[in-house]
Amino acid sequence: MSTIDPNSTATLNKILEKIGVKSNDDASSKKKDTLGQSDFLKLMTTQLQNQDPFSPMENGDFIAQMAQFSTVTGIAEMGESLKSLSNQLGEFRIATATNLLGHSVLVPGNKVRPDSEGEIHGVLDLPRASSATNIVFSNTAGEVVHSIDLGSQASGLVGFSWKDIPKELHNQDNPMKVEAFMNGENGRSGVTPSVFAEVLAASTGDSSTGVVLEVKDYGNINASDVRKFRSNNL
Repeated sequence: MSTIDPNSTATLNKILEKIGVKSNDDASSKKKDTLGQSDFLKLMTTQLQNQDPFSPMENGDFIAQMAQFSTVTGIAEMGESLKSLSNQLGEFRIATATNLLGHSVLVPGNKVRPDSEGEIHGVLDLPRASSATNIVFSNTAGEVVHSIDLGSQASGLVGFSWKDIPKELHNQDNPMKVEAFMNGENGRSGVTPSVFAEVLAASTGDSSTGVVLEVKDYGNINASDVRKFRSNNL
C-alpha cells in the first residue's frame, strides 16, 4: 500500500504558494468565479518565470494574451458605464416628470378648458392651403359659445387663441368642444385641432415607455408623443 510523503506534500504546497495558488486544505481560501486584473498579471508573471528558456513564449502570443485581457476588461468597464448611464437616465425621467406637473401639453383632440390664466390656446396643422379657416367652440349642450375667423391660411401650422373667455365658462365641470374647419380644393372640411391640456400627474415609466403623463380629459400620454409644452404661469 503506497503512502504519501508528508515532506513532498509540504514541498508541493510551497511551490503552489510561491506562484500564488493556495492549497485545498487552506481553510481561509475562498473560491473565485472570475479572475481580476491582479490575478491575470500574477498568472502572466508566473508563466514568464517558468517558461522554457530554450523555447520562450513568442511575442505574438504574449501580445495576444494581453489584448484578450484588455478586451475583457474593456467590456466589463463598458458594462459598468452603461449601468451608470441607465441610473442617470432614470434620474432624468424623474426630474422630467416632476417638472411637467401643473403645466400644459399640446395634444390632438376636441376637448378644451381655459388654463389658469383663463385662456385657451391651440394649433391647426393644415394639410393644404385654406381660403377660409374657422374655429368653433360649443358647450355641453351643443350651443356655439364662440368662434374665431382665421381667414385664408397657407398649409402648415396655424396657431389660435381665445383670451376673453366669459367667467361662467371658466369653472365648468365638463370641457368645451372645439372644432376646426377649412375651405380647400374639395370644399369645406374638418381639421382635428391640437389644444393645450393640463398635466395632472406623471410617472417615470421604464426604458421602453419613458415618462407617461396623465393629461386632463385625455388620459395617459407618452411624453415622447407630445409636440409642445407650455407653462401655465405664462
